[in-house]
Amino acid sequence: MSLRKKIADSPRVQRFVARRIESLVRRAYRKSTWERIGFEPMEACLRNGEPVIVALWHQRLMMSPYLFPIELGKIFTLTSGARAGRMAGLFQTQFGMETVAMSSNKRHVAMSREILGKIRQGYSIGIAADGPSGPARVCSTVPLVWARSSGKRVFVVTFSADKVGELPTWDRMWVPKAGSNGVLMCKEWDMAVPRKMTEETEEALRLNLQQALENLREEADLRVGRSLT
Repeated sequence: MSLRKKIADSPRVQRFVARRIESLVRRAYRKSTWERIGFEPMEACLRNGEPVIVALWHQRLMMSPYLFPIELGKIFTLTSGARAGRMAGLFQTQFGMETVAMSSNKRHVAMSREILGKIRQGYSIGIAADGPSGPARVCSTVPLVWARSSGKRVFVVTFSADKVGELPTWDRMWVPKAGSNGVLMCKEWDMAVPRKMTEETEEALRLNLQQALENLREEADLRVGRSLT
């Protein structure tokens, strides 16, 4: 392993970077103007003690701590065991969120039991629908798997801002800048996910969820004066 990779894989370095990103995001939130739209149905679920499933695009992950009301309920996010996933997990834990790393070393049954066990304990679950490695804005079936297994309601969330930096990642991940005008948005995905699905049904639901995420992203971008891309 090269020295560069050893440094990048160092837990100490990863913690430092995660804290640095946390500081930038907190400052951007504190020193910007944000409008929150559509969170009332999700908040009502949480006040009633009902966990939910939250899905977003990986590009908009940096504002995830502000897209779920942590004061109303517990949440864990699914991350990869790779370097970027570990970094994302460290970042989110700074805000009181928890993470479950998806590992190829764990049997699928054991992983499923762990995740469903946390949901039964009252945890909501956060999922980057196109993560952890894309393609960008192409929804995976992962949110459908946990919606089917848990029976919980699904909400799509996003943020947008007129001033953002882009990280050199596969999806050009956004980091909001201080002094921005921004928006945080949430909408319930109201499709029923049956316990048993044909391949055709699963694909239709996947595309429907993908479009719901895209519609919300486009609306958020338009609200802050961004052209659609």
